[in-house]
Formats: sequence, structure tokens, C-alpha cells
Amino acid sequence: MSRSDTSNPARRIFSGMQPSGRLHLGNYLGALRQWVRGQREESCIFCVVDLHALTVPYDVSVLRTRIRESAALYVAAGIDPDTSIVFVQSRVRAHAELTWLLDCITPLGWLNRMTHFKEKSAKAKGNAGAGLFTYPVLQAADILLYETTHVPVGDDQRQHIELCRDIAQSFNHRFGEVFVLPEARISKTGARIMSLTDPTSKMSKSDPNPNGVIGLLDPPSRIRKKFARAVTDSRTEVRFDPERPGVYNLLSIYGAVTGESEAAIEAHFEGKLYGHLKKEVADAVIALVEPIQKRYNALMEDPAELDRLLDRGALRAADIADRTLKRAQEAMGLR
Repeated sequence: MSRSDTSNPARRIFSGMQPSGRLHLGNYLGALRQWVRGQREESCIFCVVDLHALTVPYDVSVLRTRIRESAALYVAAGIDPDTSIVFVQSRVRAHAELTWLLDCITPLGWLNRMTHFKEKSAKAKGNAGAGLFTYPVLQAADILLYETTHVPVGDDQRQHIELCRDIAQSFNHRFGEVFVLPEARISKTGARIMSLTDPTSKMSKSDPNPNGVIGLLDPPSRIRKKFARAVTDSRTEVRFDPERPGVYNLLSIYGAVTGESEAAIEAHFEGKLYGHLKKEVADAVIALVEPIQKRYNALMEDPAELDRLLDRGALRAADIADRTLKRAQEAMGLR
């Protein structure tokens, strides 16, 4: 039995990403790379959160493809399905079932305060579905099902983890101790990779300008072209200066990829022009993603093996989740 199958580990990590778009460099540096490192020391569960992707308009065939792409990229990036649990959220029914139980005890006032809904519903222009409003409750169910102790998230998700804790505390107070209270683990390194075309905004799968996003599956020629077009400024000195977001973002990417210190990077680029900077950042990123792409292509060329990995992951996840769901049902009087 692997560490991930134990019923009460000292530390258990749960995290996931939506398959609403292709994973990009920011996803890797801000999340995937930390997941890979963490699995060596902790019990880890990583999920493709496809149910969350249903809260906004989507194309059915594209979503189906993106789910498999995301799962394959998890493994290609270094998540070991023999050590960690890797699965697709919708294949474990307990996620949807626990969400309904938690929906019934979560005050509307708590959900009204969530900035995620305010931002997304504004873009929907009055056509937002109820699922978008209760999205944070589904996220809470995802976390609580696995006796999660720590959730690696960006700072913009801190509010969601606080809500998850509030829901768990409220449930435990009313029905008895069922849920573990998780803690947010905010990454300090590479957590905010910005758009190449708008370096004041975070690199995002939903960016309408594809030139701002470096996809993990982008070919080298496309990566070079995107970095060549990256926004900089009218100055010439290459150094870390938050007041110059374009250059700062390129240097931050270079540092996150190479692991070099700010001082070493500034010394390396002293006297060089922005063209040198863009070329070297592109070279470093290409060297990073090429082995990931090679492993990804091998997985996608063997769909039966990918299905086997995901089926096994779903069974392992359900074994834990179903036990938690049963305890919640019993506490609420449903069993």
C-alpha cells in the first residue's frame, strides 16, 4: 500500500487545475513543479477538476480533449501515479454528493462575499449559472473529502480556503467532528508569472491574446516568436525593477526556470540588450518544456495506458472519498 492510501497521514496535500484551457508556463512554475517536488515527502492527491469547468460556457468536444490533455501533462511534468493519486474529478461521485450536503449548510452570505463569483458573473452579463455561485462549495468538498491538511494555492485563492475552513468548522460544530481543517500553502516562488503582452496581469488560460501565454505544448518556434514580441519598455538596462513590469516578468521567468539568483541574473545580462534577454529566456523555457512534451506525446499515443492510470487513480481516490462521504451522511442523519 502506498503512502497515499493511508487513512490518516500526518500531512496530506490536495490540489487540482481546471481543464478549461491548455496548461501554460505559469501553471507549471506556480503549481505543477511544486506538486512534483512535494510528492517526495508528503501524501499527495492531484485532480483534474473538470466539474468546475462546467460553470462557464464550454464546447463539449474541446472539454473532453482538454481533460485528457491535462491529466497527461500532470504525469509528463513529473507527477508519479505510483506515488501520488492522479484522477479526474467527475469519475469520483462523492465530489458531487458531498457538495450538495455542504450546499445545504452554507449561508448565502458567505457565498455573496466571494470575489470569484463577482468577477466571473460580471463577465457573464446576467447569464451566470447557479453552479458558478456555489463553485467554492464544490471546491470545499474536493478538499474535505480527502482529510486534506494542506492545499497549495496562489494568494488569489486564499479566500476559498478560508471559506472551506468555515464550512468544515460549521459542519463539525453542528454534526460532530467529521472534517479535517485544511491550511492554505501559499507558494513564494514562481507563483505569479505574468502575461507577455500585459505584464500587469497574470498569465491565464482564458487570456484572449494567445501571444501573452506560453503553453506547455507550444513548439519551440512559437515560444521564440511569443518572447520576441513580449512587452518591455523604452529603457535599456536589464535589471529587476517592479516598476518596469515587462522586463521584470521576463527576468522572473528566467530566474524561475534556471534557479539563478537575482544578483547572478543581473550580472549575466549586464550590458546586454532586450533582444538578448528575450532570446535567452526563450532558450531556457524551451529546454524546460521539451522533455515534458516528449513524455506527454508518448502518453497521448497510448490512450489505453492513460485510461489505465486514470481508472486506477479514480479507484484509489474513491476509496478515501467514499469513507468521508459516509461519515458525513451518518452525521447528518442520512444513514
